[in-house]
Order: sequence, then structure tokens, then C-alpha cells
Amino acid sequence: MTARKPTITLIVPVYNESANIRGFMVAVDHVFSQVDGYNWETIFIDDGSTDDSWEIIRAVTREDPRVKGVLLSRNFGKEVALTAGAEAVNGSAAVIFIDADLQHPPAVIPEMVAKWEDGFQIVATRRLSIKYSRLRRLGSRLFYYMLNRFSSIKIEPYSTDYRLLDRDVLDALKTFEERTRFFRGLIDWMGFKKTYVEFSAPERDNGCSSFNFNRLATMAINSFTVFSLLPLRITGYLGIGVMLLTISLLAYMVVSHIFTEAVYTAQAYFMVFNTFLFGVVLAAMGMIALYIGHIHTEVVRRPLYIVQEKVGIE
Repeated sequence: MTARKPTITLIVPVYNESANIRGFMVAVDHVFSQVDGYNWETIFIDDGSTDDSWEIIRAVTREDPRVKGVLLSRNFGKEVALTAGAEAVNGSAAVIFIDADLQHPPAVIPEMVAKWEDGFQIVATRRLSIKYSRLRRLGSRLFYYMLNRFSSIKIEPYSTDYRLLDRDVLDALKTFEERTRFFRGLIDWMGFKKTYVEFSAPERDNGCSSFNFNRLATMAINSFTVFSLLPLRITGYLGIGVMLLTISLLAYMVVSHIFTEAVYTAQAYFMVFNTFLFGVVLAAMGMIALYIGHIHTEVVRRPLYIVQEKVGIE
């Protein structure tokens, strides 16, 4: 009796990628033919696209039984779409998270599979080069420095969501219940035996990235508040600093009033103290509100996402 081949599943989040889906399938089909010994399947997660991405996904599923699709009821964000993809997998030996725009080159997949066969449970990727603006590159460096310096996890600079997970890692990932998610952070937090594969990102053939400044800023803020208490510590340090500065300024005003002709009214003293105290209070309230907001999100327990339609999945 012939042993059944293990299955490797590609999880592909999609948001307005109608121009890239078929080209992506051509590229991965070429890779599949180069890696023997496995059955392959692809699950597209349409994260509420406003173009005809879902229609193209449905057409591709009719053409190739190895392709499946999940349509989310609205745009929940990439982190949630990746989670929906992970939860749609059933029985695969490993999964590979990969973007549909081909900036995660499928040609790297054979090397990732080889590393997995060598015993690594997580095979992550590290981007060597990509054409970003100078401001975004600077922001990226600052993000990785701050997160690695002040949080409970260590994330490799320029690592990506393009990674292979062993079945054991995927099962552990499915047990996470938090609503505010930083996908790479959750995977790196778990530990497991991990290695990296490097690649150079090609330019997009079609469309433009949906990761604008607002989305990137939101991801950065969420990653800090989920994995680090640094913002609250900064508020505490700021309070101590302002208190010391205020005491020093008040001491200077008192000394100069006694030994020089300088004259300060009671209102001046009050304004100096009150201005700095007001700033500290506002900073503290803002950061505490951010953490309380995350607590509220967790306590409300809304569904992380809602599936509107499935194709090829029971």
C-alpha cells in the first residue's frame, strides 16, 4: 500500500490583488513541480476586497481542485486574515504564509521546505532589499530597535510574514485568543526551533501596497502595547523627570528671588507647576487609555473575523 504524501498548505491573504492572483498561481505551480514528495494546496483569504479578487479566486478554484478560498465579510486587516488562514487548515504537515503580490518570491519555497526537512519547525524569511522611501526605512530601523530593546520578544530586523510553520507550531498558534495581533511577534514569542532564509523582494508588477502609513503606524503601536510595557514606563519616567524639573525650576525661582532683585508672583509659581503637571497627566491618561482599550477589546470577545463564504472548504 502506497503511503499518503504529506500536505503543505500555502495561506495567501488577499486584499485587492485581482491583477496578481493568476500570475501568483503560475509561479507557485512552477515551484510545486520542483518539490517532490508532497501534496500541495493553496488557501486564499480574501480580506474584504473591493475589486473582483473574490470572483477570480472562485474561478481559480474551479480550475484547480488544490485551490480553496475564504471570503471575509469585510476588511479585518492582514494580521486577522493570516489567522483566518491558519484556522482554515486541516491536516497539513506544514503551512507557508505568503503574499499574493509576488514580493514574497515563491522561488524561495524549495529552500524553506529543505530547512524544514532538516528539523527546523519555523522557517522565517528575511528581506535583503526592497525599494522603500528613506522615511519608511528609517521608521523600520527605529521600530525594530525599540521593539527588541524594550519588549519581551526579539524580532529579527527585516523579517517578514513569509514563513513556514510546522504542524506543531500551527497547532500552538491556534490556541492564542487575543484580538489585537502582531503575527510575527506571536510566532517568535512561542520559541520552537527556527532558522531564516534570505531573499530580495522584486518590484510589484501590478497594483500598489495596501500598507499605507496609517496601517504601518497602527501595527507598530499594537506591537508595542501587546508585547511591551515601555509606553507605561515612559509615562512614569516622564512624571519623575517633570517633577524633578519643576522642583529645580521652583528652587531657582525661590533662590533668585531671595538673592537677586527678581520678583515672581504667586501666579507665576502656580503656572510653572501646573503646566508641567498638566502635561504629565495628559501623557499618563493617553497611555493608560490605550492599554484599557486593548483590555476592552479582549473582554468584549467579539469574533476575530466573520466568514461570508467558503469555496472548496467543508
